[in-house]
Amino acid sequence: MKTTKSKQNDTRRAILNSAVDLITEQGYDKTTMKQIARAAEVGDATVYKYFPTKEKLLLGYYEEVIADVLKNTAALPEVDQYTLHERLHLLIDGVLEGMLGDREFVAITRSLVGRSALLMHAGMPGRTALKQEVAALLEQAEQRGEIAACDFKAMLAGLFPDYLFSVVLYWLDDESEEFANTTQLVELTLGVLVLVLKSGLVDKVSELIGFLVRGQMARLMQHGSGLLGMLEVARRRTGQ
Repeated sequence: MKTTKSKQNDTRRAILNSAVDLITEQGYDKTTMKQIARAAEVGDATVYKYFPTKEKLLLGYYEEVIADVLKNTAALPEVDQYTLHERLHLLIDGVLEGMLGDREFVAITRSLVGRSALLMHAGMPGRTALKQEVAALLEQAEQRGEIAACDFKAMLAGLFPDYLFSVVLYWLDDESEEFANTTQLVELTLGVLVLVLKSGLVDKVSELIGFLVRGQMARLMQHGSGLLGMLEVARRRTGQ
């Protein structure tokens, strides 16, 4: 008998939830696929059908978070009236809120990246969906005159998943009250981006692209409050 799409989604979520709980409790290496299957109350073969390896399971968790955020933000009342800045902020806030209850698990997965070629080269899971969403938001903002005509929309949309991945890394190390430093970081970086797009100046767009390329953002984020100060200066200069 064929399982329905709804049943498949429920099974997938049950497996992911069980994996998060077990890995958080006993660590990645001590958690087996068989244990995950038992906790999710599914057969061993079923787990491998959805996730052939534990690495795929980790990537699946993030893909699920991204999919939920995109679905939930699209369902908000009058969301089409939001500015580009607001829409991008919603995406980032939604991802961080979606991971908040699993923050310890997310920290564990970060420590695994250097051990796995698959995880190291995967980048931000859900990349395609994020890229498509941001590309659409940039196109909409351009059409309604919120930003200047820009030939870099596809490139910026492609960089957004790497930027979001870097924000998550920063958030994991943020010990400020209610993650105030992460909030400030997001506000400043998005502020710079929107100001650059409004200005329509190609040289400033090029500087932004260089700033956001993969790896560079993650390295800068290790400098904590110094980075926030630098971004504040960039925001003021860009807005001149």
